[in-house]
Amino acid sequence: MVVLPELPEVETIRRRLAPRVEGRVLARVQVLDPRWPRPLTPRQVSAALTGRRLRRLGRRGKYLVWELDPELYLVQHLRMTGAVLYDPAPEPAHVRVRIALDDGHRLVFDDPRRFGTGELARGRADLESFFAARLGLEPFDPAFTPSHLHALGRLSRTPVKAFLLDQRRVAGVGNIYADEALFRARVHPLREARRLTRPQWRAVHAGVLEALSAGLAADGASIDDYRDPDGARGSFQEEFLVHRREDEPCPRCGTRIRKLTAAGRGTYACPRCQRAPRRTAL
Repeated sequence: MVVLPELPEVETIRRRLAPRVEGRVLARVQVLDPRWPRPLTPRQVSAALTGRRLRRLGRRGKYLVWELDPELYLVQHLRMTGAVLYDPAPEPAHVRVRIALDDGHRLVFDDPRRFGTGELARGRADLESFFAARLGLEPFDPAFTPSHLHALGRLSRTPVKAFLLDQRRVAGVGNIYADEALFRARVHPLREARRLTRPQWRAVHAGVLEALSAGLAADGASIDDYRDPDGARGSFQEEFLVHRREDEPCPRCGTRIRKLTAAGRGTYACPRCQRAPRRTAL
């Protein structure tokens, strides 16, 4: 099972890159993989990006957002194995995009499995329309409150783990941080979202923020391919409370952590701290 970069990993990449690339001109852009910019061609995307100045490097959910002058946005998703590297030496084996900056430095997008994407949005309205169809609120948005979560989930029959993984509801949370958040909240991953009480939604809300904040502080989790622009790995995997800790003792009560399947994903929970709903075997 390959782990996708989630909000903390993508935000770490953004923080590392932004001081180095903001204000720089994309002097040359080579798109080497025709799958990366679909439905546009490599030539179309290269021509659109070359010669533009990068005003700001942003992020929405798991997307990097390259804001270019005049108003053009490159919306990039790393997917499973993508990495944005700054002056890599030697150059990696699976480069899909090369960008030469006007200060002599270069960026490469390396992606062995070729699932990463780069899409163009022409203007702010186009960008907002793109995200409105794909993303809900970010957990650090002031409007992301326990009441907001309760309102979204009160009629949903989906398990709460699947609820958190749905990017149209919660932008940026993936398998790792959903497991870690639900453990902190003492909520079982298979409990239906509509069955959660208001106090449980408050606990889930706090758990999401705590898990993401811990991931950010540790520069993300490197289980498979994730690395920052300098090729360094994150360390949050060393702080997991339940994720990938099957048969290890729960850090809270000592009960063995169990692995189950939720939302089609390998999921980890403590059977004592996170009571399973009736008729659900952990």
